Formats: sequence, C-alpha cells, structure tokens
Amino acid sequence: MRNILVVGGAGYIGSHTAKALAAQGFRPIVFDDLSLGHKEFVRWGPLVRGDILDTAAVAGAITAHDIDAVMHFAALAYVGESVTDPAKYYRNNVTGTMSILDAMRKTKCGKIVFSSTCAVYGEPAEIPITEATKPAPINPYGRTKLMCEDMLRDYGVAYGINSIALRYFNASGADASGELGELRDPEPHLIPRALMSVLGHIRDFSVFGANYPTPDGTAIRDYIHVSDLADAHVAALRLLLDGHATDTFNLGVGRGYSVKQVLECVTNVTGNNIPPALGARRPGDPATLVADARRAREKLGFNPAFSNLETIVRSAWAWHQRAHPRLVEARVREMRR
Repeated sequence: MRNILVVGGAGYIGSHTAKALAAQGFRPIVFDDLSLGHKEFVRWGPLVRGDILDTAAVAGAITAHDIDAVMHFAALAYVGESVTDPAKYYRNNVTGTMSILDAMRKTKCGKIVFSSTCAVYGEPAEIPITEATKPAPINPYGRTKLMCEDMLRDYGVAYGINSIALRYFNASGADASGELGELRDPEPHLIPRALMSVLGHIRDFSVFGANYPTPDGTAIRDYIHVSDLADAHVAALRLLLDGHATDTFNLGVGRGYSVKQVLECVTNVTGNNIPPALGARRPGDPATLVADARRAREKLGFNPAFSNLETIVRSAWAWHQRAHPRLVEARVREMRR
C-alpha cells in the first residue's frame, strides 16, 4: 500500500480526497495544523498536526510515514481577503509551498499533486478557458497560485520533483454519504451560504454584484462536485506514480451557471425562496469562468459523475441539514478551549 501525505487533508477538498484515496487502495496521512481544517474530517488515516512553514516538521512526516507522494491542499483561498491582506497569502501560499518542496527535496520524495485554481487566468478574453490560455490573475490569491505553479516547474527541472497542478473551477457539493461537507468560518461561497440562509444559520446573505456583463447581470461560474475533484486528484496521482512528467490540467464541467440560476436551483431543491440583498462586487472577482477540460478527460480519464447542478445542490443540502449544525457547534467549543 502506498502512503500519500495529504497536506491540508482536514479541509474541504483535502478530506474528500483522503476518502477517495483510501477507497482506491492508498493510505492517506493527513498533515494539517487544524487552523482551518477539522479533526472530525480525518477518518481514513493518521493525522500529523503541523505547520507547512515548518520544513523540518513536513520532512519528519514524510520520513516517519515512508511517503511515496504528496498532495498539497493547504492554501488560503479567500479572494477578497487576499486583496486586503496580501502578505498573509504570500506567506502561507508561496512560502508554505516552498517549505513543502524543500522538505521533499530533503527526503527525496519526488512527486506532488498541487491544488491550483482557475483564478490564475484572471478575466480571459475567450471562454471556455483552456490550459493554453495565458495566465493573467487579477487578485493576489490567483497570483500566489501562479507563483507556486512556476516554482513547481523550476523545482522539477532543477531537482527532479515531478508535479501535476490541477486548476479547478468552483468546488461545490458534499460527500454522498453525508460524512463530509463544506464547513468554513466565515463561509464565502454561494451554494453553502444560500443553504445556510435557508436554514437560518446566517442573516446576511447577499448577491455580490448584479451588473456584470453577463445575460442576467450576475457572475457565471463552472461548478464541479467535490467528489469528482477528489477522484481527479487520485487519477493525477496515479499518472505521476506511473512516471508522467510535470503537467497542468483544468478541472471543470464546461458549462457555467449564473448566480441567479444557482439560486433558482436552491429554491427548487429546498422549497424555500431566497430574497437576497444586492451587494457590491467583491474585489478581484471576474465576470465569467468556465473550463475547457478536454485534456483532463483525455489524460486523466476525468469524467465527472456528480457535477450537474441539481446533484451538487442536493448533496450539499443533505449535508447542511444533517451534519453542518453539529459540526459548527463542535468547532465553536474547540475554539473556546
């Protein structure tokens, strides 16, 4: 059984990927400081509690658990916050990634799957977005991720560390069994915020911008189910373990939905109409982001099974009704200790 270090594996996408790894015969070892992740989400292998900026701690985990490859999810990802506090993002996302790569150099661990983002593209002139689209990020979050991708390529040339960067679009939904879901504080994303509003967990739900150059004035995004993302990460890992060289793939469905269309789906699924307040655009938010994921289909065998909008919303709704309130309460108790 191959051991995989899942850095940031107590978070949303990392925990779903750890579950997918275990289901496919790997042993996930989660490395997380639990500042944003959740201990309850670490269920398929051991937890090593540590900070990615501590290179010695990362190297120690790689050595102690005889790690074959690394998956790196431990990034800060609030676009608006990256605009107001870029130093925080450069420190964690860029310096943290360098720390992980230096730990890999030290321990001669030569394969990494990197969680990247469509934010590296900024506002491209052509939609859908291919991997050949020139990156031009418009916010510090996207810039930090692009810098990490450049670093990965340079480390590959100089030190033989092969990597696959997965530029995914809007991760959404929840594990079908209800074991995992989207749990952040604060929660910035549209679908969970809409569901939290329906359940009365938040009272400040609003649409950020209704004057975009789109058919209904609201931003358009390509939504991909988190379980499909997790399977794509395992496929990328297998590709690396089979000797594939450094590469980059888009992960999306190829169809965009506007904010208004998403809210209509939420209303249909929950039976509750959401009368949102209209807020200003968030700094750094592009109007439209839709993927061309043909390369992922061809090379990774990526075939999303859960990424139609209704399935995404229904899975998230089931988790929010059943598990979300209990875990929020547990998180608050833990933070008060």
